[in-house]
Amino acid sequence: MTNAIESILPYLCAPGSGVYTVFTGRERRQALQKLLYGEIDQAAEETWRNTLAEKLKQNNPVVLGICSDSGGGINRGANWGPLFVRLALYQHIKNWQPTELGDVRVIPQLLLDEYVSEPIIKDCRKALYGDENSSRVVSPLSIAYESAKWFYKTFPNRILLGIGGDHSCSYPLLKAYLEHKNLQSKKVAVIHFDAHTDMMESRLGIPVCFGSWTYHILPYLTRPDHLVQIGIRASGRPRQHWESHHGIRQFWAHEIHDNGADAVIHEVISHLKTRQIEEIYITFDIDALDVSAAAATGTPETDGLKLMEALEMIKALKKSFLVTGADLMEVAPFISYPDKGKPKEEPENTLKSAAEIIAAMVG
Repeated sequence: MTNAIESILPYLCAPGSGVYTVFTGRERRQALQKLLYGEIDQAAEETWRNTLAEKLKQNNPVVLGICSDSGGGINRGANWGPLFVRLALYQHIKNWQPTELGDVRVIPQLLLDEYVSEPIIKDCRKALYGDENSSRVVSPLSIAYESAKWFYKTFPNRILLGIGGDHSCSYPLLKAYLEHKNLQSKKVAVIHFDAHTDMMESRLGIPVCFGSWTYHILPYLTRPDHLVQIGIRASGRPRQHWESHHGIRQFWAHEIHDNGADAVIHEVISHLKTRQIEEIYITFDIDALDVSAAAATGTPETDGLKLMEALEMIKALKKSFLVTGADLMEVAPFISYPDKGKPKEEPENTLKSAAEIIAAMVG
């Protein structure tokens, strides 16, 4: 086990350390480290490193933070999601303690290695690993993919929970997950909660980003209707376009408002059972929720799901299928979109919602 972990450690750092700043977020980072390790800063980093092998022997879901928002939109800030969401998770969900794999190391100007020139990659290898001739990847999504691939190879039957980060961070996690499940010959589906389809082929010439990542996971699915999107309400095209053009299945937010969460999730489950799905991966963009439940996000949308509706739907999915992978994305704690109704305390309101969603998915 120790030898296997040594191979992945250069890609990782202690939970809460994925954003390289000294002062911003320091109090929350130290509070998280104190809670997890009883120490802060360098001492916490050393304790995380020295105890990781032993803690990974526990049969709990494993958490990986991806503190990257370089694949995001105009309003950045989701890079702080993993730190703030984790602390809220451990504060609000008392009876569940996952195993912490840590955060991927992030150079915030990068996204995927294929978007970076070789001279820059060599400089980044020297900065991250002390060796410009290393073969290691350097961009956050590339590192996340290598980390997730390592995880599934080392722990083939364990659950990896990703916390981001903008929604492009789901791409490497799902790519590794679907490749692994294909090797296991498992029939899996992806349940995507979101206000947006994220189905663009590219955005301003960039193939994988927060608005296009679902399009790029379709080739890894057995068939396109194994992708089910729930909560859509902000799209330049109607539902019929996405379903007919890509073959996916969608349930828009207005259907949930009109017909009720129970009726919609019954239809989702029927759709999946007809296709003999055995396991599911849930990816949850926090903006699937209405701004009254989650305003601290880069692209908030009104008329979204109520928190209880989302929780009920997730619980119903878990009763019918094994959830063998999950992620939660797009919490941006320094951004707050004011609700039109009574103001809510932010980012705490969003963080509490995020913690409850995570606990429902894999708790």
